[in-house]
Amino acid sequence: MALLTKEEAQALLKKVLSYSKADECEVNLNGTDSANIRYARNSVSTSAKVSQTQLVVSSAYGKKSGVATINEFDDASLEKVVRRSEELAQLAPENPEYVSFLGPQQYAEAKTYIPATANITPRLRSDLVAESLRVAKEGKAIAAGFLEDNNGYSAMMNSKGLFAYNTSTNTNFSVTVRTEDGRGSGYATRGYNDVTKLDTKTATQIATQKALKSAEAKAIEPGKYTVILEPAAVAVLLENIFFRLDARQADEGRSFLSKAGGGTRLGEKLVDERVNIYSDPLNPELPTSTWNGDGRPQEKVSWIEKGVIKNLSYSRYWAEKKGVKAVPGPDAAIMEGGTKSLEELIAGTKKGVLVTRLWYIRDVDPQSLLLTGLTRDGTFYIENGKIQYPIKNFRFNESPIIMLNNLEELGKVERTVSVESNQNYLLPPLKVRDFTFSSLSDAV
Repeated sequence: MALLTKEEAQALLKKVLSYSKADECEVNLNGTDSANIRYARNSVSTSAKVSQTQLVVSSAYGKKSGVATINEFDDASLEKVVRRSEELAQLAPENPEYVSFLGPQQYAEAKTYIPATANITPRLRSDLVAESLRVAKEGKAIAAGFLEDNNGYSAMMNSKGLFAYNTSTNTNFSVTVRTEDGRGSGYATRGYNDVTKLDTKTATQIATQKALKSAEAKAIEPGKYTVILEPAAVAVLLENIFFRLDARQADEGRSFLSKAGGGTRLGEKLVDERVNIYSDPLNPELPTSTWNGDGRPQEKVSWIEKGVIKNLSYSRYWAEKKGVKAVPGPDAAIMEGGTKSLEELIAGTKKGVLVTRLWYIRDVDPQSLLLTGLTRDGTFYIENGKIQYPIKNFRFNESPIIMLNNLEELGKVERTVSVESNQNYLLPPLKVRDFTFSSLSDAV
């Protein structure tokens, strides 16, 4: 099914709602055209294009609700999915936390759709990958990577008069480069709404240089080190803060934002005063949808300001219970940075460790947000402002809250992609003291 315009989506959703006999009905419609090229051992292994469309109907009778999904759009199928959702609602037990659907809302015009990305051709996709492969081959290295682009729309309408529609585009690129003997590894990732900003050549050059320089890695003792974390490494740590700003978890004592004995840390200074984190759906470098999944408008929200927890996210149920505004969680996050480049942060470091990225992140203690994971794809020892030699990878045990209290410097902000969640962020590289490496890892 072709991607629908705003008018086409509105007409289809009105038709679906016309079949409803429930007390309330809400319909969500999503369509995506996505394409990708995957390559390994310096040659393309797969190329694909996928078109998907899904319609989700939610029906409610009082506090009883049911949901049904379909990807067929003839009249008989549309009526059938509505009836199925109604049958499920009537069979369901009452949900004591059910909140009635929203009425009409006002949304800002999103900036998430870029025609150049929507109109990517197979030739352009192939050329971008060819540039990456050319760099790896010229460096006598071996590359594996993935390039993906998406062009899609989302729409929702309910029986209370709410209607929302948004189009979006995105392209993500990642590449891992290994030396021919497999002893050195480098990595780079890029993600944009606008494909014209994607430079696969430069990204692969960075990954290739890291691979070649990391081949003769030395083992150094685990311990506490000053580290410089590149934005890709920062992302997988800080998103554990972004994803856990939920007020209910904090109120119920299940969060790092919970106080011992009750209450939350809202309004407390939790990290270094240079830390400012916010979300803004209209940020030109990181635009997101201006409405969230239940129809609430997404607005600019300050989450951490001068180290102080300024806001928590609230579901509509929990906000109603607490008598506060129902603030949705961030779709993407932005951390303010400094003026120094990564190279300048390195030049100002007497002794430390440069970390390209972290992976396999796991919780150790959710209450303190203590995490563990591994360094990967280029870890280097710094002395007297210069990278001296590559070092063996480490396992780390660290909390991003402690890390942000041990902050020494922030670099220039750049857009990056989390290898753990595939989310895009605007984050700076960070220089942090006393980062805990608990053991060595033999992984490259």
